[in-house]
Amino acid sequence: MTERPSGVFPAVCPLDCPDTCGLLLHKENGKIVKVTGNPDQPATRGAICNKVRHMADRVHHPERLLYPMRRSGPKGSGQFVRISWDEAVSEIAEKFRGLSAEHGPESILPYSFYGNMGVLNAEGMDRRFFGRLGASKLAYTICNSAGNAGWKYTMGFGGGSSPEDTLNAKLFIVWGGNIVSTSMHQAVLMEQARKNGAKVVVIDVHKNMTGRRADWFIPLHPGTDTALALGVMHVLFDRGLTDEDFLRRNAIGTEELREHVKAYTPERTARITGVPAGDIVRLALMYGETSPSHIHIGNGLQHHDNGGMAVRTVCCLPALTGQWARGGGAFKSNGAYASLNDEALQRPDLRPNPGARTINMNKLADALLTLTPRIRGLFVFGSNPAVVAPEADRVREGLMREDLFTVVHELFLTDTAKYADIVLPATSSFENTDLYTSYWHHYVQLQEPVIGAVGESKSNFETFKLLAEAMGFGEEAFREDEESVIRAALNNPDNPYLNGVTFEKLREERFVPLDMTPKKEYLNRLSTPSGKIELYSERLKSLGLPPLPTYLPLEEGFDGENRGVRNSAYPLMFVSPPNHNFLNSTFANVEKHQSLEKEPLLQIHPQDAEARGIADGERVEAYNDRGVCALKASVTDLMLPGTVVSQGLWWNAPEGREGEREAPAGRGGRRLANALTSSRIADMGGGATFFSTTVEVRPADASSSA
Repeated sequence: MTERPSGVFPAVCPLDCPDTCGLLLHKENGKIVKVTGNPDQPATRGAICNKVRHMADRVHHPERLLYPMRRSGPKGSGQFVRISWDEAVSEIAEKFRGLSAEHGPESILPYSFYGNMGVLNAEGMDRRFFGRLGASKLAYTICNSAGNAGWKYTMGFGGGSSPEDTLNAKLFIVWGGNIVSTSMHQAVLMEQARKNGAKVVVIDVHKNMTGRRADWFIPLHPGTDTALALGVMHVLFDRGLTDEDFLRRNAIGTEELREHVKAYTPERTARITGVPAGDIVRLALMYGETSPSHIHIGNGLQHHDNGGMAVRTVCCLPALTGQWARGGGAFKSNGAYASLNDEALQRPDLRPNPGARTINMNKLADALLTLTPRIRGLFVFGSNPAVVAPEADRVREGLMREDLFTVVHELFLTDTAKYADIVLPATSSFENTDLYTSYWHHYVQLQEPVIGAVGESKSNFETFKLLAEAMGFGEEAFREDEESVIRAALNNPDNPYLNGVTFEKLREERFVPLDMTPKKEYLNRLSTPSGKIELYSERLKSLGLPPLPTYLPLEEGFDGENRGVRNSAYPLMFVSPPNHNFLNSTFANVEKHQSLEKEPLLQIHPQDAEARGIADGERVEAYNDRGVCALKASVTDLMLPGTVVSQGLWWNAPEGREGEREAPAGRGGRRLANALTSSRIADMGGGATFFSTTVEVRPADASSSA
């Protein structure tokens, strides 16, 4: 397709989003001029979000990195000089050899995530390279690991309701997710279900765009989702609304749970959550008396100290009412249906030190500042940790270390890239060959290059092959091409859902459905130790966690029973969910998206604003012991009193200078939400605790005298 300068070509959306849309790229004279949806893709049917519609502006952005660069000024200054790829690769290889010889290969850390969801470029040749090098391992835990762990302790197999199943729902509950902004096609199916008679209930800490579309929005205190679900269970058992036959056949721990939830009366649950007791009863009756019902479990509730337990508890509800046998159920992630042959893709057999240390990516600040032996080499790709990682000021302090050799492979000179010693230009996904699976729908898709590489940019796949060659790694694994690796990844006999998905079919059809026949035996394929839905989990007990779903108050935060006890100096809960036009920090440098979001806001309840003398539109600072974030106040009642909300992850800006992205070298993040967030680890899966954050808020002009 690259050799044809003009035309319309199939493609795949690379964003870290459940939908994984099929696209059509309109190209003129070798340049993408328009992006539309592919109407032939059965799951996404030609509809795309505003982010992807403007993807050409990002691909052909005037600030795209076009060639490798070496730092020429202080770290963080963004001062670089152009060098060749040969020079860059040689310097990196020489430095990595030296660090490995002097400090051991575990002194080198790769840091990446899914800035590009293509399998080859997100978890292919990079895993092979750093494994063969013997570098420290990275635990990829920043997004959904707590919730996935909670789901697996209950359900085992990491798959749930299929998208098409939700069309039949008579009750559609979105719990802790803003699907209008983060999974638009599921939102479309939700609306179709509503037209067929379904009621839509949204449970969240903030009345976001999805909440505003609900038939009933239920606000609650952050981190109290477990208590609400247990209060619903109390009513279900008390009113005889559980499916006892289903539970006998398909679950263990029913009697223990029945006794356990007696403590979560509607009145007590109301005190904890802020949801009125009458509403808790109403929700339970609605759920217990409506079939089929579907629960869409979002990312929000898992980003707490108790996030794994929250998801575990919510996903017990469909078992109590037998929804899995009634056409209902729940969804957290469907990625397991498309599980690939990771052994063939990532080649862990290449690693000479299988016991190498593993570093949780949420702990990057500690890894750079306090870990021993020290991290002395850092390679960042597919992520922008100076913005997205917790404790952002400490992350930047670590990136400022002169004895830390940092390489960043990126499309732009991001906040992170400004701290690099070597910057490498990365291709966009539309310049690559790659394989895409979805963690929502049941199609596998192939992307082949539509345009040639912009400037001297190279893919992650190609970059790590070049580095492997420079390091003298002679294994055949580093000479394989994209097609060979895709074929190997698809060859996974342990996954019957991949039956019929081949490279030949993908090249011919672009999107190939999974074989969902095995899903008919879903309840017989659960991979819990008992083979059943585990309302009571011996595995959790062995780990020192409650074996039954149990509400545990936040380590940092409060609820209606324990308000302000733990953090009286910082009495407000701070939540930083996505906004509508960015995806994490992606698109935050694209003018159209900036203009749509305008500027960072801090949404604060009128009661909290009045108590602090804050007016709507006033410049304010949210602060705690970790940092300060400067924003404009938006006084609103979209959440309960005691909660403040800032949507979106913005690139940095100097204090008091609106409309600029850059900050002085080494300066903390004046509008970085993650300057406030903790790197504590959640209860399960090593997950992040972004939303278990407490702050105080003051007018910006009060900071000088504070």
